[in-house]
Amino acid sequence: MSGLALFLSVFLACAVEAVEATTIVLAAGTARDWKSALLGTGTGLGALAVIIVAIGPSISNLPINGLRLFVGTLLLVFGLQWIRKAILRSSGYKALHDEEKIFQEELVAARRAKEGKRLGVADWYAFTLSFKGVLLEGLEVAFIVLTFGTIQHQVGLASVAALIAVGVVAIAGFALRKPLSQVPENTMKFTVGIMLTSFGIFWGAEGAGVMWPRTDASLLGIVPFVAVISFILVKILKSRKMSAVSSKVSTSVTDLDELDAETVLEDRGVVKVLKDFGFFWYDFLIGDDLVGFAIVIVALEGTNILVHGGTNAWWLLPLAVTALLPINLFRVTKE
Repeated sequence: MSGLALFLSVFLACAVEAVEATTIVLAAGTARDWKSALLGTGTGLGALAVIIVAIGPSISNLPINGLRLFVGTLLLVFGLQWIRKAILRSSGYKALHDEEKIFQEELVAARRAKEGKRLGVADWYAFTLSFKGVLLEGLEVAFIVLTFGTIQHQVGLASVAALIAVGVVAIAGFALRKPLSQVPENTMKFTVGIMLTSFGIFWGAEGAGVMWPRTDASLLGIVPFVAVISFILVKILKSRKMSAVSSKVSTSVTDLDELDAETVLEDRGVVKVLKDFGFFWYDFLIGDDLVGFAIVIVALEGTNILVHGGTNAWWLLPLAVTALLPINLFRVTKE
């Protein structure tokens, strides 16, 4: 991957997470207490720094093939989640992510919450809301930076891209004192999902022992391949949705990713932080798609077995993705 491709991939992915975190902090500060909200933001950033310092060296010290397999698997699972959500939104089965609506909902919830002072913090609700929003969204930023940067030996460049993305979004959000509702978030998530999935296929297969036919240039084929599959599925689901509407059939999508970490954590105390943290990672990696996660693991193991048997099975992971996306999407959109 070139330095420009790495920078753009990290920048777009981190900008999406920064928009969501900024929306939460703005709601906490606007409805409650800015000092407490900013203190929660700073504490969340501090916790992120500790986590990065703790796990960063461990990732970079992995053997290169183990690192590719580890990073490729995570990127593939994570990227497929982003693509799936983007396809559902683009085809009309899932509402577009509306930061203005989320901001208003957070405002209402914050204004209804009880007043409370703890550990010297004037407004505990504003503090914890900001802390959890920054920590949870920031963990995804840290994951993207560490994985992309480490495997390309350009953690510095990835970090700069992330800092610029977060800085631009934060400055714009606080300057306007409103959520960045005009940001084309679904388009950004679609693009980033395609990139993450493509790199996940490439690095995961390499980690399993595959030699790509044209080495790094194979990415120039993988990225369009994933994009074409995704847009074909959008067209199919749009047509299916229109047919259902014309027949007056109501189709709903039951998706556990709507029950995201912020919702689950909303009214919980600090004593449950370990349980909440564990749920976050389960939701982050698997969400409601345990079958998809299993298919990815089986495909990687199958690739490894075939490679050790003398077959350069570079084609297995792309085929698995081609099967996985329709299986999941048609399951959650069935009438």
